[in-house]
Amino acid sequence: MVEVEQDPLHAPHDEREETYYEKRIIALCNLMMDKGIITAQELLDVLMENEELNPSIGARVVARAWVDEEYKQRLLANGREALDELGVKVPRRLQNIQVVENTDSVHHLAVCTLCSCYPIPVLGPPPEWYKSLTYRQRAVREPRAVLKEFGLEVPDRVQVRVVDATAEVRYLVLPRRPAGTEHMTEEQLADLVTRDSMIGTGEAKAP
Repeated sequence: MVEVEQDPLHAPHDEREETYYEKRIIALCNLMMDKGIITAQELLDVLMENEELNPSIGARVVARAWVDEEYKQRLLANGREALDELGVKVPRRLQNIQVVENTDSVHHLAVCTLCSCYPIPVLGPPPEWYKSLTYRQRAVREPRAVLKEFGLEVPDRVQVRVVDATAEVRYLVLPRRPAGTEHMTEEQLADLVTRDSMIGTGEAKAP
């Protein structure tokens, strides 16, 4: 059994076979360790840090925007600064997290056609389907069909706008606030926000 210090990419209890993308990441990280670009401990620190990141962070941001109009405007104008207000740290290498708002007339769908750039600081690691070539190609060509397969039918009167992430810019979708939630607290609202609703492949949950 390989010790964690020697191979932080493999947990001792993880006996499942890695996916195609996991194998690529493992090969790249092992190459960087072999060349001395990064140490095993530094890699482990990054992995442990990413483990703490999850969609509940983004859900908290969305809930605040739903209850605080001034905060929402700051979030839409400068995502990085608004996230910092809530203690969400964005790495310096990531220049911009842009927040786009879904409305009654526009629905946004986030994708990264070049690779799989994703707003990890607010959503955690991306799902496998987000990284797949199929999603990356079809989301741009036929976004309504893709959304339908996720169980979301967007009315014809609503424009579907695909936003394409890059190494410098990641997108966070601000979903519409569900009807009938006027009485709910900010914490209760956060429980309605799903990962998919912040990518655009879904809506926030009904109360």
